[in-house]
Amino acid sequence: MLDPSQAFSAFAVPDIEAARRFYGDVLGMDVSEDHGLLNLSIGGGRILVYPKPDHVPATFTILNFPVDDVETAVDRLTQAGVTFEHYDWSGLKTDAKGIMRGNGPDIAWFRDPAGNILSVIAAVG
Repeated sequence: MLDPSQAFSAFAVPDIEAARRFYGDVLGMDVSEDHGLLNLSIGGGRILVYPKPDHVPATFTILNFPVDDVETAVDRLTQAGVTFEHYDWSGLKTDAKGIMRGNGPDIAWFRDPAGNILSVIAAVG
């Protein structure tokens, strides 16, 4: 059968070098490159990032980063040049910093250079 300990997730970007700079330099992740593909190290696993010239950004959150303090994370990422999404939808409203509060764990969404949606979310437990 399948070995889930070897499973990994993947997503596409149109520009591998822009993704390497963003995930490595801006977000501070451990990034390696092999044969034109990126590997993002997360916990004991990895995420594969592959080039796709006709890439269309995901319309959902592809990667969540649990943090102890969402507001502090938003402030630090904003200082690093990250722009946070702002929503004013029924059931989904963010404040001036882009943080949704009081409707589940605090969370703030932002996009990578390819337009894929990521978040910082209050760590639970």
